[in-house]
Amino acid sequence: MEDALSHPAPTVSEKAISATASIFGLAADDAKSLGSERDLAFLLLSDKQPVAVMKVSNAMQDVALLDLEAGAACHIAAVDSGLPVALPMKAPGSSNHLRYQYKSDSGELYWIRCYPVMPGAVRELEDGKLSDTLLRNWGSASARVGRALRSYGDPLAHTKVTPWDSQHALLMRPLLVHVTEERGMRALCAGILAYFEVQVKPRLPNLRHQVVHGDLNLGNVLVTDEDISGIIDFGDMSFTALAVDIASMLCAIGAAHVSEFVSAGGEGTVGGELMRMGRVLLDGYQSITPLEEKELAMLPDLWMVRTCIEIVCSAWRVGTGLETAERCGPEQPFFEAAMRTLHSLGPAKRCLGLLSAIDVAGDAAANGAPVSTTELAARREQCIGPASEPLSYGSEPLRVSHASGCWITDTSGRKFLDCYNNVPCVGHAHPRVAQAIARQAAKANVNMRYLHPLAITLAERIKETLPGELDTVFFCNSGSEANDLAWRMATSITGQRGALCTTHAYHGISEATIALSPETAAECGHLPAHVERWHPPDAYRGTGNDDISFKAAIERLAGKGLRPAMCILDGVMQSDGVLQLEPEYVQSIAKVCKESGALWCADEVQGGHGRVGSHLWSFQKFGIVPDFVTMGKPMGNGHPVACCVTSRAIAAKFVAKEGVWFSTFGGNPVSCAAAHAVLDVLQDESVLPRVERAGAALRTNVREALLKYDCVGEVRGRGLAIGIEIVTDSVTKAPDAKLCTAIKDGLKKRGVLVGTTGPHCNVIKVRPPLAFSEKEVPIFVDAIVGAVEEACSAPSARI
Repeated sequence: MEDALSHPAPTVSEKAISATASIFGLAADDAKSLGSERDLAFLLLSDKQPVAVMKVSNAMQDVALLDLEAGAACHIAAVDSGLPVALPMKAPGSSNHLRYQYKSDSGELYWIRCYPVMPGAVRELEDGKLSDTLLRNWGSASARVGRALRSYGDPLAHTKVTPWDSQHALLMRPLLVHVTEERGMRALCAGILAYFEVQVKPRLPNLRHQVVHGDLNLGNVLVTDEDISGIIDFGDMSFTALAVDIASMLCAIGAAHVSEFVSAGGEGTVGGELMRMGRVLLDGYQSITPLEEKELAMLPDLWMVRTCIEIVCSAWRVGTGLETAERCGPEQPFFEAAMRTLHSLGPAKRCLGLLSAIDVAGDAAANGAPVSTTELAARREQCIGPASEPLSYGSEPLRVSHASGCWITDTSGRKFLDCYNNVPCVGHAHPRVAQAIARQAAKANVNMRYLHPLAITLAERIKETLPGELDTVFFCNSGSEANDLAWRMATSITGQRGALCTTHAYHGISEATIALSPETAAECGHLPAHVERWHPPDAYRGTGNDDISFKAAIERLAGKGLRPAMCILDGVMQSDGVLQLEPEYVQSIAKVCKESGALWCADEVQGGHGRVGSHLWSFQKFGIVPDFVTMGKPMGNGHPVACCVTSRAIAAKFVAKEGVWFSTFGGNPVSCAAAHAVLDVLQDESVLPRVERAGAALRTNVREALLKYDCVGEVRGRGLAIGIEIVTDSVTKAPDAKLCTAIKDGLKKRGVLVGTTGPHCNVIKVRPPLAFSEKEVPIFVDAIVGAVEEACSAPSARI
């Protein structure tokens, strides 16, 4: 405990203080006491007009700490000149210039400091809650103070110990005897300190630490209307966790917000307003300094602990006669109500209330208790319904907590190797992408009716990767929209209405693209008349190695009086079973397509952005130039961004007939920032060579490990688009969907996630984020060997 906190405040008269004004070059004929905790503060007056504020420090005050405070204020002014920080005035007669030693009539020595009068006034607890505008301004001003102080490195701040710093909350334990036992107050405070010792203190070292103001409470911030006009009193500054500084602010302002409830006798209704106030205040703070997840998670507990400190320390000062009950007493009901409310919420609900359901992902019920996976799945069914895609692993759905690279961690802490998701192209939660999104979102997000460089430079970068003919980029939000636009342009320009796709293709969910997606449409018997399918080559079974099926599809269209407007192809054939197409084959059907008058669309949603390893775009390995190239989900690493690229000639014809293209969110700066970051990572991390190495190693090792199993028909693919076909036996090569599903479930049981695909759902689809590398290969191989062994030995595996 600081000596100054344990020593009575100075006893200096207002008349004596006014006489000292000349030391600082001021003329004052009167002084008005403003009170203080351990010090005294006076407003100096001249002809009843304020001229300065003088502070008389406690007789036990360490002079080095006064210099620390002055240095901090001057540092803030130098770093952020726009902050209205009270700076000490120079005392010409003092060797230090910023303070002066004063001897009282009783012979005690005090240090006096003088500050200019600043506009505004302090808020009182009894004034009630602050407006939302003032809350946000208070939060942002606090963040600016903290940001300015992070480069203040006085070593003394590291050794200073003050009870108001929540990291030293256990200093309150010996003082609990001064807390009243009425209403269980002493026991409650003791319980909170015990909680701090076990649950909070051990986690503090993981938070960002720096020098902080530590006490931006109602009495230390001056307000003019709804703006912050002055920041004063650095007496509680210390080196501590940044979150501790915010908790101090929440404590003081929270007490003001409960005052109206307490006065009206409605303490039980305070929780909602207290949490809402905290969220608005944090909005202001994070507009300047975003907080880390660990800081956000600990803030509610630190807020409760700081309120406990307020109650205990004040009770101690009153109990020992250091402060009068008249000064501290009226405030205590407000702090007590806030503390009781925070404590009653419990840890989970405190977090839920302060950070909102967005931050905790709905993992807590209204009462703060954890929600079971079964309950959450049932709620999903009730509010999302049967028409949406069902959960993977329906009987035991995966409940994701967080993910990184090619690993997903569920809420129990178990890690899964993700070999299924191509959406997080360069890896789950890649810091480059996440930071790009956050930075741009904090600046602005507008549509393409406004000129911003990110969409332009992104279009330029995409064009550089494509054949020269493809020089015009249309931005949209998803692969479905990109393919929909390609179809719209193709039909408009050719005047034809027929479409061609592979047997089990998937190209989107819009009305136009679901027609081009027999993987989905065929399940419901919704194969429209204007779409014809062709069978791609199946090298495993030695079928379809020519263009006969493709030509037959065109002839079937002709039989209905239709000519094809567009042919669409996924270069890695994910939905058709990850089949491998040879360049000669694709070139031959592309030639037939052109001769029919149709346009060619290369769907790169699944095969693009380096998935094949040898090329950035899968169509490039075929040696063709499409009329359209469409990109989707991997483009922004999961952030909604997509595009359709075509030639200027096609774009001009389309605009002439249909008018301009516009999408509200297509090409917005935040999405473009994500897409830029993905391209940067692909280049900086040499992703394509890594994909080639990892893909080749995975196929080779899986083939060798599964060679003895007759049910494994073929391991095929390119790069990190791999299919493992499961059959009844190697002679008949009959698809075995049930065994395939059993192997998929067995892989999940062993911590590896895959999908199934193909017209018969008998192909294990291995399509990991491109963060997958050779070091993950043995993990996958061990898991699939175990899964195949278990599935093949199960009596009911093929019944």
